[in-house]
Amino acid sequence: MITVTPKPQRRRRWRDFFRRRQTVLAVFSYRYDAHLVPDLLTNIDPIVDGWVALDDRASTGIVSSEFERQRTLIGAARAAGADWILAMDPDERFEIGAATAIRRLLYPRKPTAWGFNLRELYEPDAYRIDGIWGQKVRYRLFPAFDAAELPDRGMHACWYPRDGRYLERHCDLNLYHLKMIAPVRRTARRDLYNHLDPQLRDQPIGYDYLADETGARFETIPQGRAYAPPHHDDGGLWMADLAAAVQTEP
Repeated sequence: MITVTPKPQRRRRWRDFFRRRQTVLAVFSYRYDAHLVPDLLTNIDPIVDGWVALDDRASTGIVSSEFERQRTLIGAARAAGADWILAMDPDERFEIGAATAIRRLLYPRKPTAWGFNLRELYEPDAYRIDGIWGQKVRYRLFPAFDAAELPDRGMHACWYPRDGRYLERHCDLNLYHLKMIAPVRRTARRDLYNHLDPQLRDQPIGYDYLADETGARFETIPQGRAYAPPHHDDGGLWMADLAAAVQTEP
């Protein structure tokens, strides 16, 4: 089920009288992580003009099609009047101050997809920085487009067509990922992706690194770059219980 939630129009700033204000709609789906949605909305409320949510809890199987969810959300956001789409997951949070910074990104000279530093939290206030962990960037803010143009590239695919229409630019804003905080979720995530992609077609580097802490180094969230609201981890799985699901498969 899709829900579109527009926010009341904000008071126009003086600069908006000289250029059309851009409408930013967040999109996300939820299933095993539905309980994280209220804090997600609190976090992104200063950034967006509304959101489009897909309730995936009625789906069967271990996971539903990521491509179909993306295409449905993008189509609904465009139909709701989005100029820009901010793609999120319920277990992600932007740093405080992102709202002001993101508004400045909405008037590029060329169509642009903006990338953010993905900070994989291992504690509510610290993220991993060694090797690949310190290099992760996720392009999540991009102009709205016709959802029929989105190609199906399997799991972990980009939210928009990477056909040259958008210039990909990296901005220095932190997007914090809560899922890796609990050790049980690190191993569960590794096992789930190995089950779904045993031939590593969607991610050639594999998934074992998700639970490998060899040489791990961490950095505390810098002052002034925290996220809100604060996160208090429940230690839950937030994803399919693979062992239980496999036992019930026909």
